[in-house]
Amino acid sequence: MAGTAEAFDKDYWERHWKQAHDAAPAEQNVNAPNPHLTRETNGLAPGTALDAGCGTGAEATWLASHGWHVTGADISATALAQATERAARESVSHRVTWVEADLTSWEPGRRFDLVATHYAHPAMPQLAFYERISEWVAPGGALLIIGHLHDPASTGHGHHPPAEATVTLADITGCLDPGVWSIDSAGEHSRKLLGPGGRAFSLQDVVVRATRLVAEANV
Repeated sequence: MAGTAEAFDKDYWERHWKQAHDAAPAEQNVNAPNPHLTRETNGLAPGTALDAGCGTGAEATWLASHGWHVTGADISATALAQATERAARESVSHRVTWVEADLTSWEPGRRFDLVATHYAHPAMPQLAFYERISEWVAPGGALLIIGHLHDPASTGHGHHPPAEATVTLADITGCLDPGVWSIDSAGEHSRKLLGPGGRAFSLQDVVVRATRLVAEANV
């Protein structure tokens, strides 16, 4: 309903991915890995990676195909079923572990060389989610956040995300303690995609990549 905040719970995401699956033949861009990921991980030495909110696995399988050992975690069984099929098609199943998990409460029990998230919206405040997953980055490892840029003119309908799922560049960089993180890149980007019926639309993205310092000043 208009004016009502989205509840990004399991039911929401099961509905979302079932609807996306029905529309998938017309949404070719959705099936490609996020271009910010491919750019931002260029030059990083492959190691262990977590795709937090992996959806149907486009980014996780791309990382696996480039030498990473990936854990893809998502709350939606529907999305993970499609991700499993994708990994098999791309012959990278041996490099990916899929985990059905609520990222607001799940604990991976380890740290990773790369923690990445792409438009993930759990049932908790967006910045609190970013702070939570940042704890899973190993010293010397990278955190990559790709989110929806806050646009005051957005209505939250169509291809515009609801306001509670958006952030500004300053929001993200402001929550990264300089005693713990070195910000390697931070920017706002606009890109064109094709939606159902071949209609073009724009995505306004905020992208931040940071490295966890090996010797953290504030710990």
